[in-house]
Amino acid sequence: MLIPSIDLQGGAVVQLVQGEHLAIKDDDVFRWVRRFERFPKVQVIDLDAAMGAGDNLALVRQIAGALSCRVGGGIRTVVRAQEVLLAGAQQIIAGSALFKDGRPDLEFAKRLADEVGIDRIIAAVDSRGGQVVIHGWKTPLPIAASDAVRALEPYCGEFLYTHVDAEGLMGGTDREAILAVRRATTRRLTAAGGITTQQEVDELDALGVDAVVGMAIYTGTLDVGS
Repeated sequence: MLIPSIDLQGGAVVQLVQGEHLAIKDDDVFRWVRRFERFPKVQVIDLDAAMGAGDNLALVRQIAGALSCRVGGGIRTVVRAQEVLLAGAQQIIAGSALFKDGRPDLEFAKRLADEVGIDRIIAAVDSRGGQVVIHGWKTPLPIAASDAVRALEPYCGEFLYTHVDAEGLMGGTDREAILAVRRATTRRLTAAGGITTQQEVDELDALGVDAVVGMAIYTGTLDVGS
């Protein structure tokens, strides 16, 4: 399944290369909301909340009223997770907060699961250079994505794996890295990072892996219709 991504920054839709360099900015957020209406799932990431620079919660609330979406960015507490769900998100995406002292924070993961429900939690495990990275992909941890996934599996209904090495570069993703994570869990898996063509989406789908696509859609490289 193809899952389009809406990344929000300063009230606009943006696309960043490697999470840092602005490549695309469009102030007309709802042009993209309308384009994505036919998709059963859309991913919304509040980059301002992720970076601790305010949030786009009011905008998320409007988007969630129009689309079936999963929302991430800045979900560091149970209270924040509940706020995002009350805003209309179907699921929340938690990432950096699921790690502490270089390893999965199972105490927080369990508390989050107990409070909001396992099925409403997507655990984001991002990898760069073979190591899990957190804090906007800037802090590497001495753990592989597959090991992190095994530890967190009891506390979430799904995983989002981002292969940061390929993120935003439009050069394709790393199928073997995704497969390693696929083999590590029985939970549903969504992959992101460099997915550029319909062929890649179809190949991942055949493996039971959903595909989040951003840059390829916004540049028109992957046509998802009007």
